[in-house]
Amino acid sequence: MDATKVITTANLKGGTAKTTSTVFLAEAFRREGYRVKIADADPQQSSLDWAGLETPVLGLATATLHRQFWNVIDRDTVDVVIIDTPPVEANKGIVASAMRVATDILIPMAPTMMELKRFGPVWDTIADAAGFRDDDPDVVVLLNRTVANAASTEVIRATLEGQQRIVLATEVPRLELYAQAFGQPVPKDKHYAAVADEFLARWGWKAVDGEEEAVLDGE
Repeated sequence: MDATKVITTANLKGGTAKTTSTVFLAEAFRREGYRVKIADADPQQSSLDWAGLETPVLGLATATLHRQFWNVIDRDTVDVVIIDTPPVEANKGIVASAMRVATDILIPMAPTMMELKRFGPVWDTIADAAGFRDDDPDVVVLLNRTVANAASTEVIRATLEGQQRIVLATEVPRLELYAQAFGQPVPKDKHYAAVADEFLARWGWKAVDGEEEAVLDGE
């Protein structure tokens, strides 16, 4: 297994399911058998306030996160860290700092033209953080809050791929399971399990002695 993987979730505005994606994805990795932590870099502390999580959460809402990170994360005892960040427009400094330690950046977004137009500042922040790194993180987009059979989803996917963006094959639908999830124990869920599997495939990792396969679809 390679070194600890660090996934930073990011988007321009709030309400894009960054925290939901962070928590559900962390629990999916944990159920695959990996040692996972969440780093809550958002001053609103939504991940820290999420009750009933099996995954440990620590607070790191600071623009010097990149300096402190490896002092509080033990590479020998953690396989995956997922960093929940504030909106770029609210606190670009914290987001850029979190991007500096990321091996991967996950951008959750709904498949709408409005969210597509908000991409510019996020990519600018990634570029700014890259200036302080020796290598580039892998950046992927997760289409979420999708509607079954909606043409807009494929239009946005094609547009992003035409811009040479990597879009995960998995799409997370708009379900009450996610909308009402805050503060509740995270159920097994096939969509974020599939997202975790895509990351594992990209890293060349495999599931290790985890829990049973996720079966809930939230419908």
